[in-house]
Amino acid sequence: MNVLQPPPLNLQYCRLKQELNIEKRWENGGKCSGSLSPNLQPPTPPIFPNTQDPFTASAVGNYILLEQFDGSTLYRCINVKTNEEYICKVVSNDRYQKTVAGYFRLDSHPSINQIEHVLIGETKSYIIFRRSYGDLHSYVRNKRRLREQEALRLFRQVVLAVQACHEAGVILRDLKLRKFVFKDPERTHLKLETLDDAVVLDEGSSDHLSDKHGCPAYVSPEILTTNGSYSGRAADCWSLGVMLYTLLVGRYPFHDSDHSALFGKICRGKFTIPDTISSRAKCLIRSLLRKDPAERLGVEDVLQHPWFRLMSRGGASCLDLQLHISNGNDSKALDQTVPDLAVPESNI
Repeated sequence: MNVLQPPPLNLQYCRLKQELNIEKRWENGGKCSGSLSPNLQPPTPPIFPNTQDPFTASAVGNYILLEQFDGSTLYRCINVKTNEEYICKVVSNDRYQKTVAGYFRLDSHPSINQIEHVLIGETKSYIIFRRSYGDLHSYVRNKRRLREQEALRLFRQVVLAVQACHEAGVILRDLKLRKFVFKDPERTHLKLETLDDAVVLDEGSSDHLSDKHGCPAYVSPEILTTNGSYSGRAADCWSLGVMLYTLLVGRYPFHDSDHSALFGKICRGKFTIPDTISSRAKCLIRSLLRKDPAERLGVEDVLQHPWFRLMSRGGASCLDLQLHISNGNDSKALDQTVPDLAVPESNI
């Protein structure tokens, strides 16, 4: 197996920068950069370092914190003893318990990113995770669309992660392609990178939520139209439908640069699926993207859908008999392809 090695790091230089640690940067006027996926109501994001400041490495325990990932609350970091690369999430101490609650509910699940180490500072907590090898959003963007054989294999891993969350009483809310990252450099195995914005339900409590939160391209119609509560699990399943459509088609089922127009399309629930998609995949997409959440397929039933049963009975060769995937360019859809990482999802 070819494992990507981190670039060389001058640890001596980094240690000289230790006095400019991340906590001091936050306490001395750090500006809020906002979240990648804006809330549908006024957000209350944490305070992050001012990304306009010159980059300086920071030492935290046995780790050196390096640059912050674009559009993320995560930092690249290196263990100085092993020279292994990790990911670090930095949160204020008063938000620590809420941040890690979902991970503790899902401890050791293979499809959920696991906490490797936690360091508690005077005002900040540093949560260390294993590194990843790119996110699913960028992967689809680079490929434009996936063949059904590959999309089925990856989407099954996504559904297993969401199913584990729902069974543990964790509602993801901000469910989207970018939340899933590859565990291996070969990009065959996925994990849910973060539980940011997730709601951890009390044992035995209803999944009905009232706050309107989510990424515009993935938000369900009931969140946009109801003045009361809605089922968090059903809303997550709508987002799964958007994800599956995007994997197979290479663009979102509902698209507009203006949010008002986008939300109008979502509320109408009208979308088209190219004829190149197999009938079973079309059926699953339509079962997830039903306007009425009561009619929407639940996550516990998704893996029982004939599209997945086809794989379990006959594998990829059986699936390929039904596919007629075109490799030609779809020039009419260029304005609706999955946006580049440089484009904020608020503009989707």
